[in-house]
Amino acid sequence: MEKSKIFEVYEMHKGRHKCIYTRSFAPGKSVYGENTVKKAGVEYREWDPTRSKIAAAIMKGCPNIFIRKGDIVLYLGAASGTTASHVSDIVQENGFVFALDFSPRVVRDLVYVCIDRRNMAPLLEDANRPDDYKDKITPEVDVVFQDIAQRDQVKIFLKNVEQFLKKGGYALLCVKSRSIDVSKKPKDIFRKVRYELEQKITIVDSRDLGPYEKDHMIFICKKK
Repeated sequence: MEKSKIFEVYEMHKGRHKCIYTRSFAPGKSVYGENTVKKAGVEYREWDPTRSKIAAAIMKGCPNIFIRKGDIVLYLGAASGTTASHVSDIVQENGFVFALDFSPRVVRDLVYVCIDRRNMAPLLEDANRPDDYKDKITPEVDVVFQDIAQRDQVKIFLKNVEQFLKKGGYALLCVKSRSIDVSKKPKDIFRKVRYELEQKITIVDSRDLGPYEKDHMIFICKKK
């Protein structure tokens, strides 16, 4: 087990295949049936790039995800907590993850994940209505991460960035092209998204997430 170039992410090679890991904040607790490895008394959770778009971005060569120990993260579209739990591992005890989703069914699962993680809280809210939950989270966060498959996902992202992200903070947007317009080519959708983002925020990196996620791209941005 070795530290990767990305903060709080580790890697190990199995033959020619590289696997990435995070140091578990809740040892002994599995979130989605992920493999675990113990080294020198420390438990590491394998981060599956076919189940997590941040992991897919790392495997596609993203040099920095800008989430680190001690960060406060607003996670929009947390679902049942698969990726959010790895973010919890990264920020550790001095950080915090506000994990938001609008589906009562998945938030029920998310609640059980948060029980074992005192640095993570579930929020049953609509990310398109940030005024409804502005009093439930800290005034400013270090990172906004969004993975929401809706037609107006860019608008939702920028709205939350404007309201919650600190100046100079980082924001990660996962774009599913078919959720925006199934009739257009993904590359055309991504080009339009890039233009919309550049009017409001600085893009520092972007990665097509194939083959891990078809017709998806992640944009990593910094607030001006």
